[in-house]
Amino acid sequence: MMHDLINDAVSKIKKYERIGAAECVVQPTSKLLLDILHVFQKEGYIGEFELSENKKGGSLRVKLTKTINDCGVIKPNFAVKHDEFAKWERRFLPSRDFGIIVLSTTKGVMGHREARSQGIGGRLLAYVY
Repeated sequence: MMHDLINDAVSKIKKYERIGAAECVVQPTSKLLLDILHVFQKEGYIGEFELSENKKGGSLRVKLTKTINDCGVIKPNFAVKHDEFAKWERRFLPSRDFGIIVLSTTKGVMGHREARSQGIGGRLLAYVY
């Protein structure tokens, strides 16, 4: 269920980015989705986003920056050690140092470069470039 919610949100962002929209509305939301979007924002792939509460689980209005070439959810959530990121970069990103893999770690959701610098691994969630 959670995987589908995140996949739907990321697919919608990619679709709206491709058609050149300035923003898109994603609903319902979750804490994990918010954490993933914070990483996307920190890396410059999306702009600001605003959470609105409603009876259907809330909605997010996401400002698009027209910088996403592709993004998606990684299924299944592979466990990865801090020294194995190169293998996953080759699999999900077009080239080295281009794009980001988002993962869930014991220190929260973060990009793979930050996890590598902290020497921690985790479970793969999504990618964007």
